Amino acid sequence: MKKLNPEKLERNIETRIRDDIGKGRVSGAAVLICQGGERIYRKAFGLQRPGGEEKLSFRALFRLASMTKPITAAAVLLQADRGLLSLDDPVEKFLPAYREMKVGVPDGRGGIITVGKAKEKLRIFHLLTHTGGVGCGEIGERQFVKMTREDKSSLERVAAFYAREALAFEPFTAQCYSPTAGFDLLARIVEITSRQTFARFLKAELFEPLGMKDTTFTPTKAQWERMAVMHDYAEGRSGEAAMPKNCVFSDIPAACCDGGAGLASTIEDYSAFAEMLLNEGRAGRWQLLSPQAVHALASRQIPAELGGSWGFGVRVIDDPFYRRLPVGCFGWSGAYGTHFWVDPENRITAVYMKNSLYDGGSGARTAAHFEEDVTGALESL
Repeated sequence: MKKLNPEKLERNIETRIRDDIGKGRVSGAAVLICQGGERIYRKAFGLQRPGGEEKLSFRALFRLASMTKPITAAAVLLQADRGLLSLDDPVEKFLPAYREMKVGVPDGRGGIITVGKAKEKLRIFHLLTHTGGVGCGEIGERQFVKMTREDKSSLERVAAFYAREALAFEPFTAQCYSPTAGFDLLARIVEITSRQTFARFLKAELFEPLGMKDTTFTPTKAQWERMAVMHDYAEGRSGEAAMPKNCVFSDIPAACCDGGAGLASTIEDYSAFAEMLLNEGRAGRWQLLSPQAVHALASRQIPAELGGSWGFGVRVIDDPFYRRLPVGCFGWSGAYGTHFWVDPENRITAVYMKNSLYDGGSGARTAAHFEEDVTGALESL
């Protein structure tokens, strides 16, 4: 185990973020790093609104985008812990419309050609690991574009839409990231097995026990007022980006409760979720997930030949040549620039929050720099 040097950590992070803000690549960002259950570094930088005067605070909400996925994965695993589903269950057990899925390929003219029926049943495991072919790749992009607002209005309608569509490949023959669809199906299955809305389930089973008071699909008026305003950086200029009204992610209505990307949260709230994962499902007196479930979430679940290193809803670091994080770390990012990871060996959770249409997702420069700056402050005991 290595220990973070607080002075070096502060120097690394502040130098980097102040440079990003100075050059307009970031408008505002918040950072929270814990080690051994103690907060080692916590700071907010920049502005609540690009070009504004109000400073960003720790009460700010951020659009999580795909950092919603680990929370959805935790909800599925919680239901598995309770024996209400198995990860090997076919999706059709809960959503009968998925009984006979078809496989498609792009037709070269913006459409999709069906090439036959899927031989393998689509399973919950496939959705958790992006190996099911639902709503992914070029085919997924074409499907998403043709969805109507009504198709996006609820998880039930989203599930009905994709049941009519083709898979991008035979399940478990490839790995391709599903931006929203696969985890929307998982969220719908949680609704069915719990007999309540996904939002209500998360609030009762995860958010309230963890004290995550500001994590929501449907922000209140007061929470919208605390939402970090979306930033953009184009042609060398920093500014505010317009977002669709009453949508947390893209143009998906907030009331849909999009399990792939629909949550908004604060850095304090998400840190509590990350700490629960670090502590093998425990938070105070609550054992929310079994240690076995957390271990499965945080372990590589697909063979290397399929590509990617996926647990359940998280990327797993198992390549010793990946220099920015130690082997055994796991976490994920969001399209608008959020990023987090858990480091079990060094007992660290690290969360970075920004909201920007520029430099987001798992390949974001800010995410890579954040990993470098935290890991660069580790010292041997």
